[in-house]
Amino acid sequence: MPASSKTKFSTIWNMSFGFLGIQFGWGLQMANMSAIYEYLGAKPDQIPLLWLAAPLTGLIVQPIIGHLSDNTWSPRFGRRRPYFLVGAILSSLALIAMPNSSSLWMAAGLLWILDASINISMEPFRAFVSDLLPSKERTRGFAMQSFFIGFGAVIASALPWIMTNWLGVAASTPGTIPTTVRLSFYVGSAAFFGAVLYTVLTTKEKPPVDLAEFTRQKTKSAGIAAGAREIMAAVKHMPDTMRQLALVQICTWLGLFCMWLYFPVAVATNVFGAPDSSSPLYQKGVEWAGVCFGAYSLVCFGFAFLLPPLAQRTSLKVTHAICLLCGSAGLLSVSIITNPTLLLLSMVGVGIAWASTLSMPYSILAGSIPAGKTGIYMGIFNFFIVIPEIIASLGFGWVMNHLLNNNRMAAVIAGGFFLALAALLVFRVNVHGEAAA
Repeated sequence: MPASSKTKFSTIWNMSFGFLGIQFGWGLQMANMSAIYEYLGAKPDQIPLLWLAAPLTGLIVQPIIGHLSDNTWSPRFGRRRPYFLVGAILSSLALIAMPNSSSLWMAAGLLWILDASINISMEPFRAFVSDLLPSKERTRGFAMQSFFIGFGAVIASALPWIMTNWLGVAASTPGTIPTTVRLSFYVGSAAFFGAVLYTVLTTKEKPPVDLAEFTRQKTKSAGIAAGAREIMAAVKHMPDTMRQLALVQICTWLGLFCMWLYFPVAVATNVFGAPDSSSPLYQKGVEWAGVCFGAYSLVCFGFAFLLPPLAQRTSLKVTHAICLLCGSAGLLSVSIITNPTLLLLSMVGVGIAWASTLSMPYSILAGSIPAGKTGIYMGIFNFFIVIPEIIASLGFGWVMNHLLNNNRMAAVIAGGFFLALAALLVFRVNVHGEAAA
């Protein structure tokens, strides 16, 4: 590609479109799983442990899929696309089954299957950008992914509310998983598969530059033991930029996880005043929280295109820090709001932080990753997303029970403080290569 040429907008659109479907899976889960658990009898201090599936499957699946996709090549199917498709099929089936859970542990088990399947599709998408775009255009690629993540989440998060208020779907028996949630998961299943299939069919992958060397390395790393050794070696020789970003990611995702765990049920109980999950106010509150999640996703959807010029005028680090502070302010403001409509203003800050979180860390990191190791290092980078979520899943129930008196709103406020700390830690990161420009 000549130095002056620029990748077509349509090319970046097609290669990123699958994230629209992936976000249907995440968006439906984030907006509805805590409520589904409470409908099935879970208490507030049990919810973090029930969410353990999401981070733990990411911790296990992402580096393995990254390693496998780095060492996959087929002239017909490519490198990353087979994983996109397999993950999409499994995720779509899990989305159909989830809202039909008849018990708490059935829902928890299906969440393990759903999250493992989503991770199979999602991890190679991050490496896809680095595979197909030159380094100066990767911020465009990651920003386009943020655009589709935001767009998908807007629809997915608000679907139950839309079905109740726009489509007139009848109310369900109080205390049971609503019909609107069931139908939303079915729509999400079709959207997930369709969007990923579109990317698979419209985007071609580049073969390895040196196919003979690629084949030699693939043979060398074949087998479970060799793969494990390669992953451990990559962890040991982690770039310093990744090590410094680790603390930023840990604090960021602790903050986001607090929000996802407790914001919907906090809105239902603290803002709408629902006494328990059997109250009609509870369903209304959870549905409005879904609209709020859709609102921050809508902001993400729009703000994603402002990130590249903003980063060019300032720097990747300054841009990311400012965005995280906006998210912190958004979550902290929730504590003083009693009018549900005003929660939409809080979500503006959260959406700005979310757009940056989905792109800026990867842009900062991309210039420091060794050639040919993008998939495995993107998988390892995911450790710093899932480790804080595992910590929260295992330990935040104790915090809720013993320190926060099971106050869901207090957990949301804690999330705001974590985002502020992440913003301060961004300035410790050294940015290398063309990403620093």
